[in-house]
Amino acid sequence: MSALPVILGMAGVTYASRLVGLWLHARVPAFWMRFLRFVPIAVFAALVVPALPGERGEATARFLAAGLAALASWRFRKLWLGLATGMTAYWLLR
Repeated sequence: MSALPVILGMAGVTYASRLVGLWLHARVPAFWMRFLRFVPIAVFAALVVPALPGERGEATARFLAAGLAALASWRFRKLWLGLATGMTAYWLLR
């Protein structure tokens, strides 16, 4: 079985759901707007956290870098600064 029909189907559903959202012109309540502001950070955390243990011998460096990244993100409220801090710390700790 080819993966092309599955990929095209997923693309069609994604595009259609976004298009319907644009056509509706619905007002989103303030609660949901505040909630949706955290979605990119939650998705990033869901991608990063499972990889933290890493290969043998890398767990300490990864956890320290993640902690420094979290601290920088929390202190300065800038996701890009947290990413840069974490990557730099991991690079230096390795």
